[in-house]
Amino acid sequence: MLDPAEAGERSTRLAEPGSSGKNDFGRLLRPYVYKLVTVVVLQVIGALAGLAPLLAVVELGRTLLAPGPVDRDHVWNVVLLGVIGLFVRLIFTAASSGVGHVLDGQVQLAFRRRLAEQLGRVPIGWFSQRRTGELSKVVGEDVSAVHPFIAHTPGELVSAFVVPLASLVYLFTVDWKLTLITLIPVVMAMALVPLMMTPTRLKEQEEFDTAMGRISTSVVEFVQGIAVVKTFGGSGRAHRTFQTSADDFVDTFRRWVNGISRIAAGMQLALSPPFVLLVVLIGGTVRITGGGLAPADLLPFLLLGLGLTAPVAALGHGFDEMQAAGRAVGRIREVLEVESLPESPHPRIPQGHRVEFDGVRFGYEDDREVLSGIDLVLEPGTVTAVVGPSGSGKSTLVQLLPRFFDPDQGAVTLGGVDLRQLGSRELYERVSFVFQDVRLLRASVADNIALAVPQADHDDVVRAAKLANIHDRILELPQGYASVIGEEARLSGGEAQRIAIARALLADTPVLVLDEATAFADPQTEQAVRQALATLEGERTVLVIAHRLETIMDADVVVMLEEGRIVERGRPTELLGRKGKFATFWQAQHSAVGDVADGLGGVPQGDELR
Repeated sequence: MLDPAEAGERSTRLAEPGSSGKNDFGRLLRPYVYKLVTVVVLQVIGALAGLAPLLAVVELGRTLLAPGPVDRDHVWNVVLLGVIGLFVRLIFTAASSGVGHVLDGQVQLAFRRRLAEQLGRVPIGWFSQRRTGELSKVVGEDVSAVHPFIAHTPGELVSAFVVPLASLVYLFTVDWKLTLITLIPVVMAMALVPLMMTPTRLKEQEEFDTAMGRISTSVVEFVQGIAVVKTFGGSGRAHRTFQTSADDFVDTFRRWVNGISRIAAGMQLALSPPFVLLVVLIGGTVRITGGGLAPADLLPFLLLGLGLTAPVAALGHGFDEMQAAGRAVGRIREVLEVESLPESPHPRIPQGHRVEFDGVRFGYEDDREVLSGIDLVLEPGTVTAVVGPSGSGKSTLVQLLPRFFDPDQGAVTLGGVDLRQLGSRELYERVSFVFQDVRLLRASVADNIALAVPQADHDDVVRAAKLANIHDRILELPQGYASVIGEEARLSGGEAQRIAIARALLADTPVLVLDEATAFADPQTEQAVRQALATLEGERTVLVIAHRLETIMDADVVVMLEEGRIVERGRPTELLGRKGKFATFWQAQHSAVGDVADGLGGVPQGDELR
């Protein structure tokens, strides 16, 4: 058994910001540092070569405006150098872009592989605490948001700074006073940049991202639950939920736009070509009329002056993308920082499949226990049913057996081995589970049933489907067992549960966990599944939460939970005879069924329901 202090570590707790996962992005980029340097070097060469056509025009202007005959050879040499510079620029910038996009694809692949590996290691229970839309946004949109940061930003920023720097050096050699005048628009724009990074602006951007996440989540939840929503006449409420998310997004977007639009407009005005040219012309006119500048020397300022605004323009245009990439990496890092369930370096092999809960305590939050001191033994060949009111800890209890979470104190053992000392492969070769919330893969029905036993032949798959009372429904599908779920196969909640039950039956593990696994099933199907479990060979250990109390009358042991504690245990008939908490709970459920039956004009109760 593990040390209680070690056992008390919360497996699902996120690492603190700035902890070991903060350098994940850097570690992912480290193998590609040479390619990133290549992108930058190619872009620098291309950017500098791009100055050649502009300088050629300047030199042509000076040559053509100079007094005396024109040197034709010099003119053609200047033109040739300009063309060569343009050609070199096209080649090197294209090469930089190509290498950058290849690098971007490799980095995104590395991110997704890391996320896939991480999601395969985190506790299964962690997924139940996350919304599907939020998690899919991390794996999809957030990884894609890294694209500008890798494929565009390095090259564009290098180009935006190298070209103006080279231009400044050249212009200072021509006339340093007019160079300073030409920089006036840049200074004006730079003065506005800090206003885009104030806490208010950053908060508005975070609210914008949050609103986008809410819309994504509401869409996913609405689409996934549309059948249930329409069946129970809740489409109006569902539409209002989505409408509320959309309205919140619109309000947030307006606040963000209103806050940043004036700043952005001021920057665009200061960096606009007409304004820059106006400043250069006014300054050049003053210098020429004052005798400090030759008219031909104004030409390089008119051509190269516009390029001096590129760094600020690049910062302005790339600011949102860089911020979005940074926030996306932060959310990806949060997933990468989720602590996985610790794996023992020397896993032990269970002896048999006797299950024992020994002094188990567990809580999702540090200050609130869901299970308090659970002592329970599940003997091989027995069915143990867990019952109790909503919130009593039933689902939490059964989720500890397939190690969705680790207990804070105590231990869950299988064959005498603490689950924390058992390898994941060994655990899931011995424990299978079916829960009320069934998730099926977008694959054929046969592949979904054979998920745990991919080498199973078709006859074994069919046999499991028959035991789960789903075989006839599968044959009605367009391609039978080859029908792809989500495309050719549209299954109800009860049918999806039967597919999951068939999967568990085919896996044929010695321990089976059923958490209201027949909640959506009709009475005939539930009876068939119970018979299937009873006819399976071997001494199977079954832990089950029943949706209807009548279905646990054949259980060997019934455990009654209240507020995370076992208050009664024994055979069903024995507990009913005691007239204790279980009997009261039984009677309360039957009374509720009777009230519903009376309201519907008389619906059979008790065993007649089956």
